Formats: sequence, C-alpha cells, structure tokens
Amino acid sequence: MDWRAPYSPPRHRRKPHFPVKISDISVMTIRTRKLFGAVALIVPAAVWALTAMAVAQMPWLARSGLLQAIYYVVAGMGWVLPAMPIVSWMSRPDA
Repeated sequence: MDWRAPYSPPRHRRKPHFPVKISDISVMTIRTRKLFGAVALIVPAAVWALTAMAVAQMPWLARSGLLQAIYYVVAGMGWVLPAMPIVSWMSRPDA
C-alpha cells in the first residue's frame, strides 16, 4: 500500500521520453495557486462589501424601496464576475 498524504508528490519520478520545454513547466503548484487565489478573493470581497454598505446609505437610494431591491441584487452579485477568472485560475490542474 502507498500511504502518502493526498497532495504529496509521487515517490518515483520518471524522466520524460521527450524534451521538456521551459514553457511546459508550471512554477506554481495547485496548492500555491489556491493560497494566492484565496487572498485574491478575500481582500476584494471585503473592500466590495464595505463599499456596497457605504453606497447603500446614500439618501437617493434609501428613499426608494424599488431602487434598494435592484441595488442589493446588483451589489450582491457584482463581486462574482471579477471572482470567476480567479477561481478558474486557482482550480487549473498542474501540468
């Protein structure tokens, strides 16, 4: 049986039968990408939430229930579009 941790590298590395290009070698492993990606998601999400709370207190928005409903939907979903490329980059498999 092979008792290794889930993300540990294989014990025996075989030499490739073909020449390896520098562009094919990934500098970051998936664990490193997930670490940087988590920070890259948490910091903008916190800034987005604080900004959204500040804008929600504007008098022109606080007066209208319909505008508030539209604003909260847009503000709640607005952080998803910038987060999608970061999540796809984080989950890209290693080479």
